[in-house]
Amino acid sequence: MINNLDELKGLVAAIASERQAQKDKEKRDAWTRFVSLSTILLAVLAAIATQKGAGFSSATMKQLNVATFNQAQASDQWSYYQAKGVKAAISAEEHDVLMAAGKADPKRLSDLEKKVERYGNEQKEIAVEAKKLEAKRDEANAAATLSARRGAELGTATSLFQLAIAFGGITLIMKKRWLWSASLLAGAIATAQMVRVLWMT
Repeated sequence: MINNLDELKGLVAAIASERQAQKDKEKRDAWTRFVSLSTILLAVLAAIATQKGAGFSSATMKQLNVATFNQAQASDQWSYYQAKGVKAAISAEEHDVLMAAGKADPKRLSDLEKKVERYGNEQKEIAVEAKKLEAKRDEANAAATLSARRGAELGTATSLFQLAIAFGGITLIMKKRWLWSASLLAGAIATAQMVRVLWMT
């Protein structure tokens, strides 16, 4: 009976010791829950950065399309400007030929002078419109450049988030706290980059 009692005491002591060891291990590894939570947070921030970066890519393409459209319209206006210049030159040449012949009809000469003046005025109006379209083109190109730059900078933030997430995963496998610190540092830099880009004017 004493043997059974000693065995029972030994069993209880072993169970108690094992239970205490499990509690100590859980206590030591409690920080891994925070690693998991921080990794999830970093994944959410990475998703936001990726979505915003895609938005900047779309804005870049839209602005480039606007710039191309305005350039095409401006080119059409300059072609129209050239056509009016050709008509003005032809009318001026006809006027000069009639004057040189000496037998010009005064009404015909007056009509030609009015045409030259009208074409000149039309050219001025066309040039103003063409320059407005070129200004719109330049604005759209500038907006596209800014969007592209912001998208690229968010791409950097996304890469840093991915690095931070990878460090978080490795931390959970290797149980090395310094890896978690590296994960948090990379995540903080990525977050700062993302906030800076999103607040950029």
